[in-house]
Amino acid sequence: MIESLWLLIPLSVVLAFVIGACFWWAAGAGQFDDLSGPGERILQDDDSVPDELITIKEETIPDLINIKLPK
Repeated sequence: MIESLWLLIPLSVVLAFVIGACFWWAAGAGQFDDLSGPGERILQDDDSVPDELITIKEETIPDLINIKLPK
């Protein structure tokens, strides 16, 4: 029992320092600056479709007309 504690206690201390360093880096990099923005952006009603998605290029029209179905 005691032998396993010699491994587990230092391992848990190292893990705690790694998690703390990751949190410190994320906070310094601005990961937690805007927590409500993404949640509010998804609620905005913007159903407009860009024009480039609506128009069909003229060179694809003959391809659409001359579709040959297998018999």
